[in-house]
Amino acid sequence: MSDAIARTPSEDGAGPDRAERWETMLSLLADRRRLTVSGTAEELGISESTVRRDFEKLARRQLAVRTHGGVIATDVAYDLPQRYRSAGSAQDGRQSIAARAAELVRPGTVVGFNGGTTTTLVARTLGQRADLVSRTTEPSFTVVSSALNIATEMVLRPHVRTVSLGGVVRAQSYELTGPLAMSLARQVWLDLLIIGVIGVDTAAGATCDDESEAATTNVLVEQSRRTVVVGTAAKLGARGFATICPLSAISTVITESGADPSRVAELRSAGVEVDLV
Repeated sequence: MSDAIARTPSEDGAGPDRAERWETMLSLLADRRRLTVSGTAEELGISESTVRRDFEKLARRQLAVRTHGGVIATDVAYDLPQRYRSAGSAQDGRQSIAARAAELVRPGTVVGFNGGTTTTLVARTLGQRADLVSRTTEPSFTVVSSALNIATEMVLRPHVRTVSLGGVVRAQSYELTGPLAMSLARQVWLDLLIIGVIGVDTAAGATCDDESEAATTNVLVEQSRRTVVVGTAAKLGARGFATICPLSAISTVITESGADPSRVAELRSAGVEVDLV
């Protein structure tokens, strides 16, 4: 769920904080299908201006439909409030990276994700793109993910077809790995794969710290037309334990504008597009 749902004090200086308010609102919406500004303000003991701001933010995230004087429910699994909690804020430029990567998806795209904080932000940002909300009952695009947390966030969006790989879940990263995950990954074709890494450099390629995650993500790389690495400037030139894929399999690296120029030059000389944001 969005970073905006991270725990913050109530705008009124009293009453429930934002996360608690949103969870309560979504629970009420699941039961009643429609909420009014005045009724919600009275029930939660907060100002109508705060309720209006919350309703606008819920609508922007496709979690409700704004109406005159209130909101009505969408086809979202409101009974899973834990999924709305933030996985962390993007204080180091990751949000800008996520925004740029999310722009790569077009209607009809089949996009894959492995696990990680940056890929989670990309998926979250993608899910909030109002221009991709389908006007029909058909999904606008498809997400294939080897990360449980990404799949559970995307499945809340009725305009997204979500495919989660099977396999063994690693508690450290929520990633599905092993023969089952790899078998399913070999049965799908991706237009675009967005991966998070521990490091990327000219010799080691894209790397992570777990060999089972590397093997599963490598299959997705093989099944994708285009592979994009997303990561902060610190990832350039760094190396993890296991290679996900060689540099030749990567089309683009999206990273921060403050990245080391020499590292950027090395990647570009090797034929990789480096997008600085």
